Amino acid sequence: MAFENTQQTVPGENGAPAPRRGRNVRGRDPQRRKAILDAADRVIQREGHDASMLAIATEAGISKPILYRHFGDKGGLYQALARRHVDPLIERIRAELHQHTDFEIRARATVGAYLSMISQNLNLYRFLMDRATSEDVRTRSDLGLMVRRLGEELADLLLIENRIHGRLRAQIAAHAVVGMVQAAGEWWLEHPEVGEDEIIEDLTAAVVGAIRGSSK
Repeated sequence: MAFENTQQTVPGENGAPAPRRGRNVRGRDPQRRKAILDAADRVIQREGHDASMLAIATEAGISKPILYRHFGDKGGLYQALARRHVDPLIERIRAELHQHTDFEIRARATVGAYLSMISQNLNLYRFLMDRATSEDVRTRSDLGLMVRRLGEELADLLLIENRIHGRLRAQIAAHAVVGMVQAAGEWWLEHPEVGEDEIIEDLTAAVVGAIRGSSK
C-alpha cells in the first residue's frame, strides 16, 4: 500500500528519526522488516495462537506503533507472515505434483510435504489458519485464494495427463481432494496417537482412489 509523500519525520527506534511516512511500507527497510518477521516467528512458535502484538514488538526491540508502521496495520503483518510460510509450501507442493514419476508416488510426496509442514510448525499453522484468518478478512481471502488456485492447478494436471476427462469433473475432483487433505490434516493434528507414516499412507490411498473413481 502506497502513501502520499510528506516531509514530516517522527521518532523511530531508540530515538532515531524514523523513515518518512510517505515511503512505501514494504520498501521502507527490507532488512528491518525481515528482522521483525523473524521475531514474530519466534514468539508465535513459543506462544502459539495467543501470541500478542506487544510480545512480537518486544521481541523485535520496537514499540507496537513502529511494528504497525512497518506493515501498515495488524492485518499487514498477518499477510506478510502468511506469504512467508504458505508460499514456500505451495511451491513445494507444485514441485512434487509435477515430478515425472508415477502419480501415486507424487501424491504420497505431496501429502507428506503438507503434513510434515503443519506438524513441524504447529503453532505457526494454528496462528495463521485460526487467529489471523479470524481477525483479518484479507488474510482469510488470500489463503482461500491460494487453496483454490492449487485446486485449479491440480485440475489442469489431471486433464493434461488424461486421468479425468472433462473440465468440470476434473475441477470437482481436484477441489475435493485438496479439501480432503486439508481436513484430514486438521483432524490428524488433534490425534497425535496416529503416526505420520500411517496417515500419509492412508490419505494417499484416499486421494488416488478419489481420482481414479472420478475417471470412470
